[in-house]
Amino acid sequence: MNKESHVVGLDIGGGKTAVIVAQVAAQVGGENSMRCLAIGTAETKGLRKGQISNLDLAATSIRQAVDEAERLSGVPIESATLGVGGGYIAGFNSRGGLGLGNRPREVTRDDVRRSVDAARQVRLPDGAEVLHVLPQGFWLDAQNGIRDPIGMVGRQLDVNVHLVTSPAVLAQNMVAAVNRAGLIVSDLVLEPLAAAECVLSEDERELGACLLDIGAGTTELIVYANGAVRHTAAIAIGGDHFTNDLAVGIRTPIAEAERIKCEEVWSSVELGEQERSIEIPCVGDRPPRSVPAGQVAEILDARAQELLALVRRELERTALLTAIPAGLVLVGGGGRLQGLVEMAEKTLAMPARVGRPRGLAGVPEEAVSPEFAVIVGLALYGGRAQQAREQQSTFSARLKGLFLG
Repeated sequence: MNKESHVVGLDIGGGKTAVIVAQVAAQVGGENSMRCLAIGTAETKGLRKGQISNLDLAATSIRQAVDEAERLSGVPIESATLGVGGGYIAGFNSRGGLGLGNRPREVTRDDVRRSVDAARQVRLPDGAEVLHVLPQGFWLDAQNGIRDPIGMVGRQLDVNVHLVTSPAVLAQNMVAAVNRAGLIVSDLVLEPLAAAECVLSEDERELGACLLDIGAGTTELIVYANGAVRHTAAIAIGGDHFTNDLAVGIRTPIAEAERIKCEEVWSSVELGEQERSIEIPCVGDRPPRSVPAGQVAEILDARAQELLALVRRELERTALLTAIPAGLVLVGGGGRLQGLVEMAEKTLAMPARVGRPRGLAGVPEEAVSPEFAVIVGLALYGGRAQQAREQQSTFSARLKGLFLG
């Protein structure tokens, strides 16, 4: 090992705010080795439907999570990679390119950059800004499906990209809250893109898979096929909708509805268990009472069917329903919903699984769960971005040395 540094990820979720500190050890001539040092969490306040509603409350939540992460890791935190999500995120595909000249020549790194820049020159909705430009594949003359054209020879270079957009004010207010908490935002990353870093295998990315990040207020999806991002979108249903439906339907406090939602295997209640009783506390000073398991299943089943129907509609609209044979991967707090995997497999006729973060050593056992996929992914994304910057810096320094002798 020749150098060690740290990366920090920050996820301001609808239910909790989380901060992760990871150590990056650069291997001589190899990939970075990363280890989780600490994860700090706090209840999220000042956030509504994925947007900052109160800067001071949001900053307080961030500061509490940061303080805990600093205490556990012993590392002072000054900047962080920030996850961005919510129902206002949108994605679409674009294409651009450039001519290389009348005679074939080698494609350079600058050619690739300029072709990608050309693909992002599209008219955006009012108030939107580009969050990510994700290349899907290059065309060089008549040859397509090229992933890295540098060094190849041709006359026309084109690229297909996926653009992820966000309302500028959404990102600006998130950054403002982080700044108010005393931190600098080093990078903005789409939350499901970060989650994919630690839960999707290479085979799933190649074959085709859809990751669903089921947060408190929204469900965000990202579709991979042939190793690249093909689609991103957001659906205005999240885990809180299940909880609220249940609280109203069986007339119990929100906290109790949340517990029942996470513990009951509602989508697989057999006919013989429909009348099995679940004891619940009532609102106010009323004594506890019992409700049949079938009633709980019916309430949660209806909301789950609605969510999955919207997922199907989105995949059909983009002609991707048959392009994801590897199926669904569920992350986020909603990924812990007992029975949702089975219902997804039955409703969408494809395999489904719960995504648990991997690829980062030292993650606490309690954090190896779907609701921590985004925060672990942010650390991995930040480490990979840091390595890329270091490699580019080394390349530039060597190039400069050649010219300076």
